[in-house]
Amino acid sequence: MDPTMLTWKPFGEEHLPALTGLAQACLAADGGLPLFVRPPLLRARLLQARTLGAWQGDELVAAVGVGADRRPVSATGLVHPEWRGRGLGERLLSWADEQAGGEDLLVTTETWSPGGEALFAARGLDRTFLEWVLRHDLDAVPEIPPPGGVRAEPVTWEVGPELFETYRASFADRPGFRAPEAEEWLGELREDDEYRPDLSMLARGPDGRPVGFLNVLGTWIDQVGVFPEWRGRRVGAYLVATALRALAAEKAGAAWLCVNDDNPAATLYRRLGFTDAGRRARYLRSRP
Repeated sequence: MDPTMLTWKPFGEEHLPALTGLAQACLAADGGLPLFVRPPLLRARLLQARTLGAWQGDELVAAVGVGADRRPVSATGLVHPEWRGRGLGERLLSWADEQAGGEDLLVTTETWSPGGEALFAARGLDRTFLEWVLRHDLDAVPEIPPPGGVRAEPVTWEVGPELFETYRASFADRPGFRAPEAEEWLGELREDDEYRPDLSMLARGPDGRPVGFLNVLGTWIDQVGVFPEWRGRRVGAYLVATALRALAAEKAGAAWLCVNDDNPAATLYRRLGFTDAGRRARYLRSRP
């Protein structure tokens, strides 16, 4: 496979099947976010105003999309596993850097690989975010009893303000956390077709006040939070196990979640039966 025989040209919406095949090959080799092969995320990441693809006949073997109208300028690229080690990644990154001009460049990857990490480090990009993608096959779901006096109830929009305040209070001590407005946060949940209020939960303590929450999107455990004073009592484990049982009862193939690389909760999730399914990351080059 000779890189000099490739054709380099832009791609567009009509090439979505070819992009899907390329993303599937990268996910199969590296793991990562399975939602990446769905059209909404593929479009958001790769079908930018500026694109460049490498073609061998009708097969797309490398691609990058650059959102030059954003600040920082954003880019996402892929190289087929069979074409790695031939300089294609370097060419895609150089082209993206050219499109950024003098602006900062943010590179997003939904399918992290050691080769990509090495390339970005060598080219002066700093990793700003690394997240594990975890999968639970639901063939053996853990049984976690409710902590003393704690009960979980499905989410209804009537408790929306309580749900938001529970989210805010649960995450307020995280470094860099900036709470959105309540209506913005709740509005995004209402507008998400995959939000499952019936499987999402608000946990209440013995006095009836919220102590934690869990949100489910489709088969994804999207957010789990517990008040600082209630941590260490297995409230989070109880909520996650309850959601897993509900998904298993619906015959879901698997449950998924993402967790930051340095988040201690990753240990909890693995104890509950989640296994590593890859990573996703972001890298930033800041201009002087």
